[in-house]
Amino acid sequence: MGLIILQRVGQTLVVLLIVTLMVFGLARLTGDPTPLVVPAEATEADRTFFREQYGLDKPVPVQYVIFLRNVLSGDFGISFRHREPAINLVMSAVGPTLKLTGLAMLMAILIGVPLGILAAVFRHGWIERIVNFYASLGQAIPSFWLGLMLILIFAINLRWLPSSGYGSAANYVLPALTLSFYTSASILRLTTANMQEALKSDFVHMERVLGLGETRIVVKHALRNASLPIVTYLGLQFGLLLGGAIVTERVFAWPGIGQTIVEAILSRDYPVIQATVLVTAVMIMIINFAVDMLYLVLDPRVRA
Repeated sequence: MGLIILQRVGQTLVVLLIVTLMVFGLARLTGDPTPLVVPAEATEADRTFFREQYGLDKPVPVQYVIFLRNVLSGDFGISFRHREPAINLVMSAVGPTLKLTGLAMLMAILIGVPLGILAAVFRHGWIERIVNFYASLGQAIPSFWLGLMLILIFAINLRWLPSSGYGSAANYVLPALTLSFYTSASILRLTTANMQEALKSDFVHMERVLGLGETRIVVKHALRNASLPIVTYLGLQFGLLLGGAIVTERVFAWPGIGQTIVEAILSRDYPVIQATVLVTAVMIMIINFAVDMLYLVLDPRVRA
């Protein structure tokens, strides 16, 4: 088990190094930030001073080495636009994003898993048809369009909920519903497929012969055997939610990572772009590592 953990940690560090190289290179492909940061009336000497101040006058490989060295010491640089440490800006946006995505993921699980179990248990009936219709609808509707429709109905027409903002519980409802809709549909599909396979297995037939209750068979035994691919997907989907939150946060003016990264890209704020991507990557890697560790609990064969 210890060897498995060390392998996962080593793989995570290698991937993180690759991410630093990619984000550093791609950020610089957006162009020189000087025209967007330095006022138009500034002199050429002012522009040269700006480049020297932030090390943009050095060769790109040298800039990468300096960037990597600074990151290892916890320094992600100073924001070109806000003139404060980039990591402070990112960390202030992480909280709202994690709260939103966490709530959306919880809603998706509470909707998707029970509906998936129902569709697997009550096959070829009206329950399965309704659940499949929900799943098809959830996977077909784009999140940004759904967000706009929810704003139109519940914020503008009915005036039940706020259309944007952050702070109160009411502000979470529409963006969380928007994020969770597609995810719940995907979880539903996966749960249904795996539960159907588990319910057709020999051990389930044996338990029915032994007279065990159907609820106990479905929840305690079949769901446990169907849980591994579901857990894997939940880990991947949480990472996708963090990325998908960018669009949803723009629609609902949510002060999270999505807003931060979009504004940084538009202003070519290299330090903020790099810090945002790296922090997001670390969060996704932590989630994947937690899923790997959960495997060790759910499946004893992994420990062998």
